[in-house]
Amino acid sequence: MMKFKFSLFVLLFASFGTFAQTRKKADPDVHIYLLLGQSNMAGRGKITDEFIKEVNPQVMMLNKENEWVLAKHPLHFDKPKSAGVGPGLAFGIKMAEANPKVKIALVPSAVGGTSISKWQPGAYDKETDTHPYDDAVKRIEEAMKYGVIKGLIWHQGESDTKPEIAAKYLSNLEALISRIRKVCKNPNLPVVVGELGTFKENRKIINQMIAPLPEKVANTAIAKSDGLVNKVDDESHFDSKSSQILGYRFAEQMLILQKKSNLKL
Repeated sequence: MMKFKFSLFVLLFASFGTFAQTRKKADPDVHIYLLLGQSNMAGRGKITDEFIKEVNPQVMMLNKENEWVLAKHPLHFDKPKSAGVGPGLAFGIKMAEANPKVKIALVPSAVGGTSISKWQPGAYDKETDTHPYDDAVKRIEEAMKYGVIKGLIWHQGESDTKPEIAAKYLSNLEALISRIRKVCKNPNLPVVVGELGTFKENRKIINQMIAPLPEKVANTAIAKSDGLVNKVDDESHFDSKSSQILGYRFAEQMLILQKKSNLKL
């Protein structure tokens, strides 16, 4: 068994190395997905043995150094001391299972603690010393050299729950989606937005704000947070299992959007 595992990982890394080093143009069989938002997208769930094993040889990720590597927890690097299980890897694995003939390439770009106002050109986040939107755009442009952007999943809003700020949330989100679609050169890029966890009462206002999104913006959908729970002694973040379930829900909605798009074509 140990010899088999070693051989498997040698093959995996050889495959990813070849992918990154020899690619001369974007490969249509590399499906790229963008993971944007704040800490619940980045993931704060505990990485137990169950989640250490949550890998799929078909799913890769763009790491902090813009290198393609096997996707594993934690995907994000916004706050290394806090990084943990988020929805992105479960999402990627489900997309791979639905598309067994392609590679799934994840571009983790979430930044914990950021309001949606930090997700516009030039905005600076002092706590992480980053420019969340600008940094994400650089990673998107790097990823596009290797494959085709197939969708965006977004989970954010915990920093925007004050009523006067929440009132503008939907319009700010629409503007962000439009900007990302322009970067990706796809005005119909499928976008799935995740509901916030309702284990904290003030989060419900953001869920109410995003509810009309699919009616207002074409090719968008909502991943529900019904039944998901928070970490013990942490009212801000999903636990590991709930993060995983949310990832599956993101994938379910993404596949529905893509099926609808294909039918239109």
